[in-house]
Amino acid sequence: MSGRDPDRRRALLDAADRVILSEGPEVSMAAIAVEAGITKPILYRHFGDKSGLYEALADRHVRTVISLLRPKLAETGADVRARAGAAIGVYLDLVSANLNLYRFLFHRAGAEDTRVRSHMTSLVRSLGEELGGMLSAERVVRDPVRAQVLGHAFVGMVQTTGDWWLEHQEVDRAQVVEGLVDVIAAALTSGRA
Repeated sequence: MSGRDPDRRRALLDAADRVILSEGPEVSMAAIAVEAGITKPILYRHFGDKSGLYEALADRHVRTVISLLRPKLAETGADVRARAGAAIGVYLDLVSANLNLYRFLFHRAGAEDTRVRSHMTSLVRSLGEELGGMLSAERVVRDPVRAQVLGHAFVGMVQTTGDWWLEHQEVDRAQVVEGLVDVIAAALTSGRA
């Protein structure tokens, strides 16, 4: 909410992160408030409601992921396979290191609230658009519409495969990255790229 102290808001989000990471994705708003040293109504006052807190957490973390992926995707001098592999590796490392937070944002918050689900979809979609724009701008894909289709397909594929892998961590991470990179490279070298 506007007019709120950004440092206080950041401290409340830090408290939410701590309790979600320690207690898991089913953590209650009351537990978040206790971790922050405030009451639940005060927590809601800072974010408007539960959806506002979820959206603030989504913004914080999805934007962090995107900011870490951008340099890997834009790395000059590296071929597409190397860039895709580096970006996918960063993504898998982040979600596996922050499993409770990932599940809170992508499973619980989105399931509980259509506004949050729509917000999360918008954030993920923006990464697909950015990737599509990059593929087109670099002439990796000649047709701008096809570049957008592939950008969104790649983001969705990596996200859903990463979600599957989190449930099957007996599968070697390198094997997952290699499989995803193979699909991306095949799509980009199909002659229609």
